[in-house]
Amino acid sequence: MAPAVPTSVTARSKAAARLGRTGARASARAPVLGRRRSYLEHWAPLHDMTVEQATANFPKEAGIARYGEPEEIAELMAFLVSPAARWMTRSTLRMDGGEVKSV
Repeated sequence: MAPAVPTSVTARSKAAARLGRTGARASARAPVLGRRRSYLEHWAPLHDMTVEQATANFPKEAGIARYGEPEEIAELMAFLVSPAARWMTRSTLRMDGGEVKSV
């Protein structure tokens, strides 16, 4: 099970949203664990695996097809600061390949 969105992300987004009266928008991207070596170093021994095995097995165990690429995160961030997202504010977006099942 993936951890909840850190309160710092949500708090920052809500605090910045108070600037909405000025036309500022505030949305955030929730951190994604994915291929971060530090997370896999923690996850591997919990599943009796080496880090290399964990790197290979984590997507299947997490119910995702593959790891996300940094470019995919960058594309989301580019959207959030673009005019196309002008009506989006006070949102926290989780980009995790479907790891967390939600509506």
